[in-house]
Amino acid sequence: MGADVRQVADGIHLVHGSHTNWVILGEGDAVTLIDTGYPGDRERLLASLEAVGSSPEAVTAVLLTHAHNDHLGSAEYLRSVYGTPVLAHPAEVPHARREFLQQVSVGDVLGNAWRPGVLPWLVHVLRVGGAQQHPVAAPEAFPVVDGPLDLPGRPVPVHTPGHTDGHCVFHLPDAGVVISGDALVSGHLTSRIEGPQLLPDMFHHERARALASLDLIERLDAEVLLPGHGPVHQGSVTAAAQHARERAV
Repeated sequence: MGADVRQVADGIHLVHGSHTNWVILGEGDAVTLIDTGYPGDRERLLASLEAVGSSPEAVTAVLLTHAHNDHLGSAEYLRSVYGTPVLAHPAEVPHARREFLQQVSVGDVLGNAWRPGVLPWLVHVLRVGGAQQHPVAAPEAFPVVDGPLDLPGRPVPVHTPGHTDGHCVFHLPDAGVVISGDALVSGHLTSRIEGPQLLPDMFHHERARALASLDLIERLDAEVLLPGHGPVHQGSVTAAAQHARERAV
């Protein structure tokens, strides 16, 4: 199974899985993997590492934007098979262990089944294992400090709660890139619009906080947005966050 790998800048690749994205940050022979797609994306995930000249053994860490099933899919596989640390914001660590679940329920999805795209999205989710739970047995909290993490690519975490309590985006200031997870996306199967936007309300644990977190993204100096869903967005990330806020009101 092939992988849709797009080089964004030197050492930075956005990978389109099955309607969800992950990012590979390379530095020498080592890489940081930000998110891992759905459980059914595993072959694509491994193929994407090979496509950039890497391997699972070279992954220094899996760094999670958040612990929803479409981003967590192969994290425990990499941890248990290759010993790869799985890192998340401290508030997201218990979510990754599945001590609780902040994810849209089947009832909420069915209640929104009349909306365009929702039923095709649900069928897709079931097909790629999105209803399965693959908790990470021993996730680790990354240090909450100002500045970059000591990982390939030197990502700077920015806590953006709302989609989940511990959701983070990752800023690459030297490259002018923001990896936004689900705090700011550029498209989704259940959305009828394209471009920078919040996900539909049913996907957010606390929509008001998700909307407020756009203020934090707006402050980041970057010209490239790598979202958790949708294509790469070229242009001011500040303007993208503002546009998403205007659309959400």
